[in-house]
Amino acid sequence: MSNPNLDLSRHPCFNPGAKGQFGRVHLPVAPQCNIKCNYCNRKYDCVNESRPGVTSTVLTPEQAGEYMVRVLAKEPRITVAGIAGPGDPFANAEKTMATMRLLRDEFPGLLLCLASNGMDIGPYIPELAEMNVSHVTITINAVDPAIGAKVYGWVRDGNVIHHGHNGAEILLARQLAAVAELKRHGVTVKINTILIPGVNDHHIEAVAERMRGLGADLFNCMALFPNVDTPFGSLPQPSPEQMEETRARAERYLPQMRHCTRCRADAVGLLDQDRTEEFRGCLAACATLAPTVKPRPYVAVATQEGVLVNQHLGEALHFEIWEPHQGGYRLKERRAAPETGGGLRRWLRLARILGDCRAVLTSGIGETPKQTLEKTGLTTVTMNGFIASGLAAIYEGKNPAALKGRSLACGNQSCGGTGGGCL
Repeated sequence: MSNPNLDLSRHPCFNPGAKGQFGRVHLPVAPQCNIKCNYCNRKYDCVNESRPGVTSTVLTPEQAGEYMVRVLAKEPRITVAGIAGPGDPFANAEKTMATMRLLRDEFPGLLLCLASNGMDIGPYIPELAEMNVSHVTITINAVDPAIGAKVYGWVRDGNVIHHGHNGAEILLARQLAAVAELKRHGVTVKINTILIPGVNDHHIEAVAERMRGLGADLFNCMALFPNVDTPFGSLPQPSPEQMEETRARAERYLPQMRHCTRCRADAVGLLDQDRTEEFRGCLAACATLAPTVKPRPYVAVATQEGVLVNQHLGEALHFEIWEPHQGGYRLKERRAAPETGGGLRRWLRLARILGDCRAVLTSGIGETPKQTLEKTGLTTVTMNGFIASGLAAIYEGKNPAALKGRSLACGNQSCGGTGGGCL
């Protein structure tokens, strides 16, 4: 599947020719992590180090949106907005996805970018592709769990912590699946691999070869930065000669990135004209902003004739949009539903179409669309009866449970709400 908005020419990390013309901003909205790398020491409020895992503050998605406005006003050469920590974006999936949705809606011309360890990105790849997140970096330090077990202290899968070989095996399986799925959705993929002397320095070629087999586009072999208070803190930093020799061998399999600046999680500016220090006050100011709520004044209704709520979400070809008016309610407009088929993509499109609605009234809804719409802030109400009754329940804060209509499966045990409509 190709990505129509793919543009390597404006991404300085994926295109070395762009690093002096276009810049990037990293939005630090993801403080938690789901793995423990033995070289990593995340410092949320550090201002004195420039490396991954470090930021001077953490933002909410709404604060990140305001920060983006201010950054672009001062540095219009920014073409890429990304999330790279200070933890992992998908150990903070709700914040990450909310930020990505906001950026796509408010800044349609920006390239969107993510950097992840790959552990938990899988379920979100279809929506990332739908939002045209065109560039994703996955950090993979080993394709052999025996080596991975030396790199990672633990791996968290949901609420379960795994150690040693088992943890490394789970992480690797997720990473391999993530790279393959990203490529299936047309996303450009860069692989970051940290060269760790005595641990995986003999293994870099194997990683590059395996990633080529999965269709990865670019390989970034990075030197270990020995951080104090970490298990690898006493290891030597690889020499420039060792790095160049290793990259040359890996280049037999994938193009190499040689201009990486190992950016902070709050980096901003051009790669060779970084302005992170200059924007630190702006970042701190945005971190103190009170939360704002995007207005959702309307209610969407799936109806056949404009009187009753009597259509399943998957059957509706259009939705009526209602609003309060002079002590009652009035029809504002009708909006076409996305075309049937397409599964999750259909419901993501519908979430955008109904983005200014607080609720949707329908006589039936499958679990997939229900979860997808509600993750974007849209309440789903299953009911039978008059539209006015449903509107009153929503706008007057009543419990709509009494209006509940037919079951989620609409009497059809095979109905999963996949976007194909009802038979």
